[in-house]
Amino acid sequence: MPRKRKLLAQLSALQSNSSFPPFDALENLNTMPDGDSSPKSSKYFAAEKKNSSQLEADFFNQPCISLAKSFLGQILVRKLPDGRELWGRIVETEAYLGGEDEASHSKGGKQTQRNTAMFMKPGTLYVYQIYGIYFCVNVSSQGDGAAVLLRSLEPLQGLDAMRELRSASRKGPTKLLKDWQLCNGPSKLCQAFGIDKAFDQRDLTQDAAIWMVPGHDLPGEQDVVATTRIGIGNRGEWAQKPLRFYLRGNKFVSVVDKKTEREMAAMGHFSCS
Repeated sequence: MPRKRKLLAQLSALQSNSSFPPFDALENLNTMPDGDSSPKSSKYFAAEKKNSSQLEADFFNQPCISLAKSFLGQILVRKLPDGRELWGRIVETEAYLGGEDEASHSKGGKQTQRNTAMFMKPGTLYVYQIYGIYFCVNVSSQGDGAAVLLRSLEPLQGLDAMRELRSASRKGPTKLLKDWQLCNGPSKLCQAFGIDKAFDQRDLTQDAAIWMVPGHDLPGEQDVVATTRIGIGNRGEWAQKPLRFYLRGNKFVSVVDKKTEREMAAMGHFSCS
């Protein structure tokens, strides 16, 4: 049977099937006449199959504090332009509530060109620059102007690429970074994952270069330390509110609060190690 007629027959058979065709069947329809089996026009389906387990809009549609805790243990994925993928487990976050939160960029409900992403739908990235050099990445949640800062990751895949990206952003001769030094801070995280202002206002549920997937063995309440945020400065009572969350005992956390951990142990939240 001529190739064109054969393809039409295959398509007709697929369309008559009430269920969606398998990915390999769709890829076979796009092979070259010489037998090359590499897919030529099914990148969309391949990407959908690959990212079928990614976190969707419903996950991000939570109140800010709840989302900050729910992020712990989930996995951030970044696909570089050369095709390499970087994977990191989220181990530390901070909640910024907007409105009355004096430490938030959207305090008082003020929306600016800079913080627009904080007012967009949950799951939108808010990337801003500090000291005119470094970047920090946040994810919008429920509530106008509310977002969660991603503070630290535990690197899982693509560590060599992370080292390359970190080295490229550092001046002068540099020592080889240890695994725990790659993403233990919000700016380090952005350097290691190649996240800059171009990622501002991107949708984690739709973007092809960055998304999240569910983690395994997610932590329970007894594994999470709630303590004060870092670098807040003179923000009155808001500087003391326990809106930073991290995984207890994880060496990839940027700053460990031993005092709070002892207090939580004394209250029976977890055993003191």
